[in-house]
Amino acid sequence: MQADFGRFTHAVIRAAPDSLAAQALRSGPAELQVDMEAVRREEEQYVSVLEKTLGLRVVRLEADEELPDCVFVEDPAVVCGNTALITRPGAPSRRKETEALKTALANLDLNIVEMTDESATLDGGDVLFTGREFFVGLSKRTNRRGAEILADTFQDYAVSTVPVLDTLHLKSFCSMAGPGLIAIGSSEAAQKALKTMQQMSDHKYDKLTVPDDLAANCIYMNLPDKGHVLLHCTPEAFPESAKVFEKLKDHMLIPVHNDEKRKVDGCLTCCSVLINKPSKV
Repeated sequence: MQADFGRFTHAVIRAAPDSLAAQALRSGPAELQVDMEAVRREEEQYVSVLEKTLGLRVVRLEADEELPDCVFVEDPAVVCGNTALITRPGAPSRRKETEALKTALANLDLNIVEMTDESATLDGGDVLFTGREFFVGLSKRTNRRGAEILADTFQDYAVSTVPVLDTLHLKSFCSMAGPGLIAIGSSEAAQKALKTMQQMSDHKYDKLTVPDDLAANCIYMNLPDKGHVLLHCTPEAFPESAKVFEKLKDHMLIPVHNDEKRKVDGCLTCCSVLINKPSKV
């Protein structure tokens, strides 16, 4: 296990454009109205937690009204160690999101690898890094060629693919909740994916099963002066799942509001790219 799994110093975030409300891609009901004032409040809390509570250096990118989904910075890049893979998002309307993110990551002195193969698609929301290996969801947004390029980029780690059929991304129902601990939703699709991951891996993972698939998307960090930290869904949004997180007695638990962005498929991990740059940056 990597000793620095969950260790982060920087977070890149991007402000949500007003166009998010009407033009963002969504798999759920179109009639759900997105309240942009509430989105701004969610953003403020998210950044405050990262910056003030946890002490990360936050790099803020400006919103782009022509890119309604640009707040979801997880999808255009996968960062591991000192390397950033600039992806080729599965939705054509999102491909220009890579430009500002690539510049920001290059400014952090990361090694930049660009996915230029036009047959490849990869969304960061389909990439689960466990500290030991990668699992890549094969979804509407990510294909096998995209997973192959990720494997070529991060050759120190095994990469296994997991079919994702009933939801947008792999991380729509799972994430890491600690070293060797996978948070997973209770749906049949989520449990089937977990079984696939367990069968493909040489490592043994513990699981934290929550009743709500979307609540299984959480953000784990291991910070020098804070220890184990978990950003998770609020009890107001998912009361039963929040009770499960409360069993993690070794973690600093921080509930984070995400109700508005969830209407357009946004999860907690979607809104930041976390980076470990302990050096001079």
